[in-house]
Amino acid sequence: MLTSGSEDWQTPETDELLDAIVDLPDRDEAARFLRDLCTLGELHDLGQRWQVVRLLAEGRHYADVSHVTGASTATVTRIAQWLRHGTGGYGRALERRGRRTGQPQEPPEPGGAAAGATTATAAAGGAIRR
Repeated sequence: MLTSGSEDWQTPETDELLDAIVDLPDRDEAARFLRDLCTLGELHDLGQRWQVVRLLAEGRHYADVSHVTGASTATVTRIAQWLRHGTGGYGRALERRGRRTGQPQEPPEPGGAAAGATTATAAAGGAIRR
């Protein structure tokens, strides 16, 4: 499992934030909360990172993902490392999205794929937006 050098990112403040997010009742409330919480740039970056995760889970090559999303190859590589070797959060979110959309989404297997592709076989749900 990857770590960012320490686990001190979880503070009482971040725990409160996580609780606030979990307590949101629906997508509309989540959108309102995130818009109040984040700048437009932060929201764009979060959306871009999620798009990178989805494309990597489809098995797309790093360079293609970078081109489609506008994310740097360094960002794509870092996200791919967390997708394959992180805490499992990306994989669980992909699985939940797959259940909701009816399209199976599987995270890559640990230690998986070479040359920027993952071992996931399913397409990500939803349209790609820029």
